[in-house]
Amino acid sequence: MRKFLIVWMVGIFLLSPLLAQEETDWNVSEPNGDWEFDQVNFTTDEGTWMNLDVSPDGSTIVFDLLGDIYSIPIHGGSAKPLRTGMPFDVQPRFSPDGEWISFTSDAGGGDNIWVMKRDGTEPKQITKETFRLLNNAEWMPDGNFLIARKHFSSGRSLGAGEMWQYHISGGDGLQLTKEKMTSRM
Repeated sequence: MRKFLIVWMVGIFLLSPLLAQEETDWNVSEPNGDWEFDQVNFTTDEGTWMNLDVSPDGSTIVFDLLGDIYSIPIHGGSAKPLRTGMPFDVQPRFSPDGEWISFTSDAGGGDNIWVMKRDGTEPKQITKETFRLLNNAEWMPDGNFLIARKHFSSGRSLGAGEMWQYHISGGDGLQLTKEKMTSRM
C-alpha cells in the first residue's frame, strides 16, 4: 500500500504543472505552440480526389483541391482561390440560385457545414457540432435549408450517419433519419 501511495504522490507531483495550465481555445487558422511549417506554392493543371459542382447558370465550376476551394470558368482559364489557408475546406456546392456555396470546413475546430458568397466572401459557419462530424451538405430546392450527414463511428473507418436539416441562419437542426448502430463510440 505504501508503494502505491508513493507512486500516486509522485504522479500527482509530475502532473500538477499540466493540471495547472490554463486551457486555451484552439484556432485552426492560428495554431498555438511551436509550429514550424513552410508554405508551399505550386502550380498544377490536374488533381485527384476532388469534389466539384457546376453553377446553376452553367458558367462556373467550383472545386476543392488539397483542402482549399477554387472556382474556374466552365470554358477554362485560371482557377480563382475562394478559400485557402490552414483550415481544411472541401465539398463545395452551389445554392439553387447560384449566389451561395456550401462547404465542409474544420475552421471552427471540427468538420461543420459553412456557406460563403459565390465570390468567397462572407463565410459563415452554419452548424456548430463539437463531437459528431458533419459533411456532404446538399441544398434544398428553396435555398433556405441544407441537408448534411452527421457521422457516428464504430469499428468501421467511415462510420454510419444520420441526415440532419439546417436552416442557413444556423441553429440546432432537425434530425431526419436515425443511425442504425447499436453501439456508438
